[in-house]
Order: sequence, then C-alpha cells, then structure tokens
Amino acid sequence: MERLVGKAIMALDQGTTSSRTLVLGRGGEVLAQAQQEFPQHYPRPGWVEHDPLQIWESQRATMAEALRRSGLRPADIHAIGIANQRETTVLWDRKTGAPVGPAIVWQCRRTAPRCEAIRQRGDEPMLRRKTGLVADAYFSGTKLAWLLDEVPGARARAERGELAFGTVDAWLIFKLTGGARHVSDPSNASRTLLYSLEGPDGGEGGWDPDLLRYFNIPPSVLPTLVPTSGALGETAPDLLGAAIPIASAVGDQQAALFGQGCFRPGMLKSTYGTGCFLLMNTGAPPVRSQGGLLTSVGWRLDGTTTHVLEGSIFIGGAVIQWLRDGLGLLKTAAESEAVAASVPDSGGVYLVPAFVGLGAPHWNPDARGAVVGLTRGSSRAHLVRAALESIAFQNAEMVALMSQEVGQAPPALRVDGGATANNLLCQLQADLLGLPVERPRLLETTAAGAAYLAGLATGFWTSLDEVEALRQVDRVFEPARDDAWRAEQMAGWKRAVQRVL
Repeated sequence: MERLVGKAIMALDQGTTSSRTLVLGRGGEVLAQAQQEFPQHYPRPGWVEHDPLQIWESQRATMAEALRRSGLRPADIHAIGIANQRETTVLWDRKTGAPVGPAIVWQCRRTAPRCEAIRQRGDEPMLRRKTGLVADAYFSGTKLAWLLDEVPGARARAERGELAFGTVDAWLIFKLTGGARHVSDPSNASRTLLYSLEGPDGGEGGWDPDLLRYFNIPPSVLPTLVPTSGALGETAPDLLGAAIPIASAVGDQQAALFGQGCFRPGMLKSTYGTGCFLLMNTGAPPVRSQGGLLTSVGWRLDGTTTHVLEGSIFIGGAVIQWLRDGLGLLKTAAESEAVAASVPDSGGVYLVPAFVGLGAPHWNPDARGAVVGLTRGSSRAHLVRAALESIAFQNAEMVALMSQEVGQAPPALRVDGGATANNLLCQLQADLLGLPVERPRLLETTAAGAAYLAGLATGFWTSLDEVEALRQVDRVFEPARDDAWRAEQMAGWKRAVQRVL
C-alpha cells in the first residue's frame, strides 16, 4: 500500500454529537477543518439513538467541505484515517447498505436489565477474564443482541448472512468503500464484549466463539478484523473525485492516546469532554485490572498489539454545563474559571456528579449526584469550584488506581479536550496528582492520532520518533501543593463518594 505521493492526511473524527474532518500537513499542522452536528434521539428515558444515515451524511459533508477549504485536490490526499465514537452499534443490510434499525449509542441504558441479569447469574467474572470489560450497557454486545431480538425479522436475516454489524468505524468504512469492505480494528472490537484479548493459545485476540454463543450472535454479522494501521480499503472514486487509501481506524480515546504521543508503557492521557476518559499505555501484554478499570486494545501497529488500561468517567465537563443550563449559575462554561478562582477553596463543599450513575472504578448505575458539606457560608463560587474540583478528583482517583495496577507512577499526565482550556482546572489537577500536567498546543489529538496511524501505514511519516517530534506543548502545570494537603483533599472526596454509593 505504499503511496509516497500526496501532500496531506485527511482525518475523520466521528463523534457522539458531531462529525468532523481535519486535513493535516506533514508537520502535523491543521490545514483545514469542517464540522457538522447531527440530531440526537431520545425515544424513552435512558435511551439514546442516532440515525446511521445522518452519521454518514454529516461525515461525508465535512469531508467535502474540509477538502474544499484546504485548497487541495483529491489526489493531494495521501490517505484517510478514522477515529470514531466507540461502542455505538449499527446493523445494516449487506446488499443495500440500508440500516435495519437505529444506531444504539454508547450512552444508551436500554440493555441495563440484561447486564444486571448477567451479574446475577455470576457470569461477569468470565466476561472480565476474556474481554477486560464489565457487564454494562455501555458496551456493544448487549446492544447488538437487542437489535437482533427486537427489530422484526432481524435475527432470521442475520442468520441467513444478510445483515452486517459494526461499530461506527465499520459503518463508515462500508459507506466510504461503496460497500466493498466490512472491517473493524481491534481497538473498536475490544469494546464489544465479543472479543477476547488473548487467543486460546495465548496469541493475538479476536472474536470469541464462546462469547458469540453466550450473547446469541451469528458470526456472519461480524466484520473482518484488520490492523488499526494498515491497508483497510479505498474510497469509492466518485466520493471525493479519486480513490484514496483508508489507512487507519481507531476508537476515539485510543486515537487521543496515540495523538498525545503516549507510545511507551506507563504513559497516560486524559480527555476532558462531556465525560473524562483516562487511558494508560500498558504495552504488549494486557494488564488485568483488579480495581474496576477496563482493559482494551490500544492499537495494532506493525504486527504488535498495544493494550491500555482505561478509566471511564461519565460526567466531566458536563457538570459545568449543568451549572450553566440546569441551575443558571453560569452564563457560559468559560466563566467557571473566574468564578471558581474568586474563592481560595471550595469551603469544604464536595460535588459528586453521579447524574447517570458512577463509572470506573465503582460501576454503580444506581448512584445519583450529591452536594455535601454545605454551610450557611457556602456561595455560588464555592459550588462552581466544587464542580471543577469534581472533575480533577475523579481523574486523580483513576491515576492513583492505574499507578497501583502497574506498580509505578506515570511521569506526567497529558491532557486534551475542551475543558483543558480552563487553567484553574489544569492546576487543580496537577496539585491533586502531585504530577506535571501537560497541555498540548494542538488540542485536536483524536484526529491527530487517526492521522498519524494512517500516515505511518502509508509512508507519509516513517517512524514513531518522527511522529513524536510533531507534538508541541502549550503549557506544563507543575504541582504546587504538598502530600498532606493532597491526602486531606482526597480523603474528603472519598467520604463524599461513599454518600452516593
């Protein structure tokens, strides 16, 4: 697949609320970008759906717009890389490409009763051993089983080989190639509950026949597994005006880890978005968590599989949105920094944002949010500061647990995502961790990761060292508090969390 022509890499960043396309030059600079939101559907409480065709149409529109804005010709695009929202589940007709139901979004809780039944049967340890995941509606396996059972005729059609399942990477590649390719990569497959991290002989992981039987999934619906970085297919020539190699597909959080240059075991990043996703590179052998973290594939590159530990925090930046939209305490999210900085601390107030339950390491879907420690002297500023601190506390809890799991502390935490524009939050994070917090100049780390993986597959970049040299740091936040302060703060946080558990 060597194609040593082209001036840029096109990165597709297909997210939960919008589709984006970035065009990156050889120096990693963003030459152009385009973004388009698409509708969210909430047919019942706790249910979240997307229209797969709206995902595709929004992504296709941003590809065309970003190419136009870049001033480049289709032939100038060296390769395409894909980063995607993970776990969201799509089922479609192999011949027509028509979805047979809605895309069930990773946030959707409709299969929570199935997951509770798995736990009640005592089967969760088996799932954890094989997949590195927990029995939670977050993942794709129970979503796919629901579609096969609830969409009229879907199971019979699937068993006849007429239907195709995929996470969003597989759906996009199918559409990009005009239906020629039905493939997925291990970073996405390892988030389905259908993929074993290790083969029966201790070799590379893959789709697991026992898990398929357990969830009653016909093997014929599954995509073929391909490397994260490699020859995944080519776009249909009429899509952009030229057949362009598709050279990477990677889950968005793993893409951000790669985009942050976390290429060595022990390096970690946290993405501060609606939720927070903390990932640590643990190297080739998977590290099995004993404390509620998830084990997944990071990427498969040059024949080697890199694994990660992950802490999934459901409510991160969304707590600031809640202060703004739900309570009316802020006019804009950006205002939170100045309001929180107007007081020296939270005055003993702790906000536990368990609005949709608690993710790692607690995995308690029934927990609900709480504010503890209020006094007559508590003010708007204290509550806003406590909300910002809740993001930093949750990340600090994850970093401590990851360090314990691997037996060493990381050198620093690399951060990205919209909330990292908040300097106070970054400083709070450094203080609670006792580690430097590094914010990159290029915050588009998810798209960058997909681009780097595509460029490495096609010779646009020749080595990890070359890619690592592209990363530029905007600011390093050094810890300014001592261990005694840190221990006191974390103890208060843990007491607050126990209230909601």
